[in-house]
Amino acid sequence: MTPGLVDAHVHLGLSSPIQPQFSFQISAAEIAADIFATAGAALDAGFTTVRDTGGIDGGVVTTIANGKVRGPRVLSCGPVQCQTGGHGYFGADWEPSELWSAHHVPGLCALSMMSGNADELRSNVREAFRRGATFLKLCVTGGVVGAHDRLTDTQFTIDEISVAVQEAASRGTYVTVHAHNNEGIRNAIQAGARCVEHGTDLDEPTAALMAAHGVALVPTFAVVDQLLHHSAAAGLGESSRERVAGVRERMAEALHTAKAADVRIGLGSDLIGPAQSRRGEELTLRARLETPMDALVAATKTNAEILGLSGEVGVIAPGMQADLVLWNRNPLEDPEVFSDPTNAVVVIQAGKIVKDSR
Repeated sequence: MTPGLVDAHVHLGLSSPIQPQFSFQISAAEIAADIFATAGAALDAGFTTVRDTGGIDGGVVTTIANGKVRGPRVLSCGPVQCQTGGHGYFGADWEPSELWSAHHVPGLCALSMMSGNADELRSNVREAFRRGATFLKLCVTGGVVGAHDRLTDTQFTIDEISVAVQEAASRGTYVTVHAHNNEGIRNAIQAGARCVEHGTDLDEPTAALMAAHGVALVPTFAVVDQLLHHSAAAGLGESSRERVAGVRERMAEALHTAKAADVRIGLGSDLIGPAQSRRGEELTLRARLETPMDALVAATKTNAEILGLSGEVGVIAPGMQADLVLWNRNPLEDPEVFSDPTNAVVVIQAGKIVKDSR
C-alpha cells in the first residue's frame, strides 16, 4: 500500500491529437470525451490528485469534483499565460494571433491566453482566476512542443512576471513557470515565482538561487520519452521529435544539480495527446535516476507540499484524506510496477473505493 499518487504536471485538456485539435478538426464532444477518459485513466493508474498546468477550463474541474465523471482531485491554472506568439501559442503561421482565443471551448478547454504587455497580462490572469484557476502558470522560455520558439528563447520580463505573482499572492496562491533555460528561471525567481516546470538546462548557480528562495522544481521525463518514441501518437509532427533531441540527458543532469543544491523536487509526467494511460512511467523513469523510494516520495509527500495540500494528501497518517493505492506487488522492489495501471488493483480516494480489480 502507498499513498495515492500525485502528478504535478498534467494536461487533461490536451487528450486529443494535438494538431487536429488546434486546427478545428475535432468536435467539442470528442474533446470532452477524450478529457474525461484521460481523467479516469489517471485514477486507474493510482493518481488520486493531479495539477493541471494548462488546457482545461473550470467546468472540467467542477464536473469531476461533482462526481459526474471519474477522475482525480484536480487543481488547475486554467489557460497558460504566454507572451504574444510565445510558447503556448499554436496558431497557424498565417492566422492572426488575435483569433487564437477562438480555439477555446468555454467551460471545457482553453490552452493559453496571450499578453503583449504587463497590463494585458494582469487582465488575463484576473480572467483566469474568474474562470476557476487556483494558481497561475506562465511560459517564460520557449519549449519543445511548438513551432514559434526555441528552448533558448526567454519570454516575459521580470516586471511582467511580477504582475502575475502579485495577482496570485493577493489570492493566497502562487505562480509556477514553464522554463528550460537559466535566464528564464532567474527572471522568474526574481519576480517571486514559487515553482519551475522542466528546468532542462538548470546550472549550479541557478539551482542554488532556487534553493535560497524556496523555489521547487518539477522535472518531466515521461513526455520527453513520449516525444522521442511516440510523437505521431500524440498527434504531433516529426519536428517535435527533432526539438526534443538531447533534452532527456540535460534534464537528468539538471535533476542531479537540483538535488545537490537541496532544491525541493517534485514529479510531473506532462503527457500530451491520447496516449496518457501509462502516467506512472514517470515514477519508473525517476526511479532509474534516483531510487524507487525517491520517486515515490516525490510523487506523494513532496508533490503535496508543492501543490499546497500537505495537510490533506501525500502521506498515510491520521487526519489526512484517505487516498491509498494497493499494488499487486511491491513497486519499491520493482519500479516497473508503477508504469502499468493494471498493477494498481485497488484505488481509494478520500475514503471511497474508486477502483477495485481484485
